[in-house]
Amino acid sequence: MKANDKIYVAGHRGMVGSAIVRKLQQEGFKNIVVRTSKELNLLDQAAVADFFEENKPDYVFLAAAKVGGIMANNTFRGQFIYENLMIQNNVIHHSHLNGVKKLMFLGSSCIYPKLAPQPLKEEYLLTGPLEPTNEPYAIAKIAGIEMCDAYRAQYGSSFISVMPTNLYGPNDNYDLLSSHVLPALLRKMHEAKVNNSTEVVIWGTGTPLREFLHVDDMADACFFLMQHYDEPGLVNIGVGEDISIKDLAELIKRIVGFKGELVFDSTKPDGTPRKLMDVSKLHSYGWKASIGLEEGIARVYSEVNQNNWI
Repeated sequence: MKANDKIYVAGHRGMVGSAIVRKLQQEGFKNIVVRTSKELNLLDQAAVADFFEENKPDYVFLAAAKVGGIMANNTFRGQFIYENLMIQNNVIHHSHLNGVKKLMFLGSSCIYPKLAPQPLKEEYLLTGPLEPTNEPYAIAKIAGIEMCDAYRAQYGSSFISVMPTNLYGPNDNYDLLSSHVLPALLRKMHEAKVNNSTEVVIWGTGTPLREFLHVDDMADACFFLMQHYDEPGLVNIGVGEDISIKDLAELIKRIVGFKGELVFDSTKPDGTPRKLMDVSKLHSYGWKASIGLEEGIARVYSEVNQNNWI
């Protein structure tokens, strides 16, 4: 990508898309095209066709998606598969029709089989049944990977796919009903500290292991791969290390400055015991994460306080 190339970031107001925009701006790219969902409905094929014909972007980061936590995924199953298929079908197809030089499709680690060996390698895709609660979302994302590969095979399109691990950072979701574990713990600890509570209750035993990547590192990896990767298949984006929920909670407690007790409610579900990405393929291209978990959470908590996100 050259500094004057026109770059379309689909989903620029989400955590992932906004981080990609920030990275591009830091690298001196000024010709960045963005549209809100009101300005451009990505479910509308005719509207997407008009947008691409009018703007002719050189590069596309496809970070737009219908997303949510386990409850939303399981409740709105029809919406999740329909909207994600429509968004990616429209953007990928019209990128092809309008001569986009390169497109990056962003998925999620939930594409892997529920019982796949750990850590999760790229070749484990489609080797077993998916987690039932988010199967419609995962199938849509798998279709996106296959579509990029199919357009590469038939038309020679330079379309690539990346699958980030659990992300956190600016523009995260702190709604306790729909947020993921790290922002939820951050909010719980913060509110307990402000309210002088004596304890914070955390779902499950605290034993499951999870991997976390700061979204600015993810954006850096996406920028790097857009320059250096051009193959079929997919690339995992992660740190290659995980932490137990208990240790994560203790870390957040220390960063926030909460002085009370952590109580683990073992009557509540733990979820998958472990979900760790194998990032040896990413490392082989020369990229590694640089923001440590403690540093990253401390940075986020500082931003939370400055911006009153919770």
